Parts: sequence; C-alpha cells; structure tokens
Amino acid sequence: MNETQTAPDTRPLFHTALAQIAPLIDGLTVADLGRPTPCSEWTVRELLSHLVAVENRIVHIAGGGKPFEVPSIVEGIADADWSDAWRSRLAPVQDALADDALLAREWAHPAGAMPGFQAIAIYASELAVHAWDLARALGRDAELNQDVAAAVVGPITGALPAEPRGAELGVPFGPVVPVADDAPPYARLVGWVGRDPEWTPQS
Repeated sequence: MNETQTAPDTRPLFHTALAQIAPLIDGLTVADLGRPTPCSEWTVRELLSHLVAVENRIVHIAGGGKPFEVPSIVEGIADADWSDAWRSRLAPVQDALADDALLAREWAHPAGAMPGFQAIAIYASELAVHAWDLARALGRDAELNQDVAAAVVGPITGALPAEPRGAELGVPFGPVVPVADDAPPYARLVGWVGRDPEWTPQS
C-alpha cells in the first residue's frame, strides 16, 4: 500500500461483531458450560476458552507480536468467571486498535503477514462465526445481528475457496454446507465456513 492510498477502516465492523458476544456470555449458567457446540471438538466452556484467547491474541499482534506466542486456548478460568474474563479484556482490545496507523501497518496474523485492516476484518469474521456457535449452542441465535453476517459473508466467500478444505491441507474448515441463495446472512456465512446452519445440540 503506497502513501496515496488510505487503508479502509474495518474497526467498526470488528467492534460490532465483538459486541454480540458479551450478552451471550453474561447470560450463561454453569450448566451451560458443558453443552455441545457446532464446533464438534468444543463444548461451550472450550469455545469460551478460545474466545478469550482471541482477545489476548488480538492485543498481542496489534502491538507487533507474533500470533503463536499467545495460546489459542486460555486455561484456568473458573466457571463463574467467564463474563468477567471476557469483559476485562474488552478495553485492552479497544485500546490496542485505537491508533489509525495500525490499519496500514503489517500484522503477523495466523494466516500470514497482512495489513492491519485486513487482519481486523478476518477477526471480525471469526468473531461473527463464533458468536453464532455460542448462540446456537445456547438456543439464542435469534439475538444475533444479521447485518454483521451480511457484512462479512461476501469477503469471506471471496477469500476462502470452496476447495480444498481440511486442517491437514492447511485450510482448517469443513466442506461448504450448501444453503439457498436467499437464506439469511448468518446461514450463508456459517454454511460457507463448513457449519451446518440447521445444527442443534441434539444433532
């Protein structure tokens, strides 16, 4: 990016995606933590462990760190403390993204080196998908903001190819789950990243 170009500001979308998660966590009970999620290898507790780790990683790499210096799962959070753990990291995340210069600055994102605005957009997509994972596990996905999914589904469809898929191929997503062209944005988003939009805890 040269000096005559202005990096797009993807932070408002990121913050809107982020804002969906706190109300879901605030409403959790201890009994909810063992529920299955659409991420087949994770319960709600394990999904929360990853989400809190994402907060930590964003702060770290926005400050110039490398992503794998920060674990992808946070250990040791008590069952009653998930809301506090999530909310205590929101201000550091906001502070880490406050400098406009970071939009054009190169970040060491897990997917590779890229400008900050692109890394922030990818994190918006990740948070949007994981908000659906959490909401669907809790039976609360009607609370999600379809405008967030509408904003990220186009870019992620363009950036993430339909094939190949699979962690062994370096593309840690399942096969695309087809949905109707006129399906709600969240159904199209999660279907593209390999989630079944019809998934329920009894699936």
